[in-house]
Amino acid sequence: MSAISSKLTYEHLQQMPDDGKRYEILEGELAVTPAPSTRHQRVLFELARFFTRVEDAGYGRAYLAPADVVLDETTVVQPDLFFIAKDRLHIVTEQNIQGPPDLAVEVPSETTRKRDLGAKLRLYAQFGISHYWVVDPDTRTVRTLRLADSAYQEDPTLAERDVFGSPLFPGITLPLAEVFAD
Repeated sequence: MSAISSKLTYEHLQQMPDDGKRYEILEGELAVTPAPSTRHQRVLFELARFFTRVEDAGYGRAYLAPADVVLDETTVVQPDLFFIAKDRLHIVTEQNIQGPPDLAVEVPSETTRKRDLGAKLRLYAQFGISHYWVVDPDTRTVRTLRLADSAYQEDPTLAERDVFGSPLFPGITLPLAEVFAD
């Protein structure tokens, strides 16, 4: 007789209602997040404008949540924004992303902060997401982390007055004042 798994899978996730909430599975456990605030969405919109320039330069493709990133059968995440380099676009399917993106971006809120800086940070490193950015509208800062030897190394935190650039996108910069403008 085989053991019955109590872990949720991507198949279970596909059965969740379309109710404006974000559903993810983190190591077989369901995580539900309410719709984000307008401030969160404004920050995300400004980041999306930056990624339009990244795409126009030919570096790859960016995607906004909700979009399923299937890291394995029991770990399916929806980063607020993520990027896949042009040489890895084969992981993009019509339905979801099959594997780790090159970059995950989270915009933490009161309801997601603990998960974004805890379980998701750990899982993103575990599954090989090479870059992780935490763009925080409350502190008006950007934390950039790079994967090295299966753990993230953090660069100096950037503030609203700084201009941001990434080795992923040489020559493309973003004044953070634009991201955090009210």
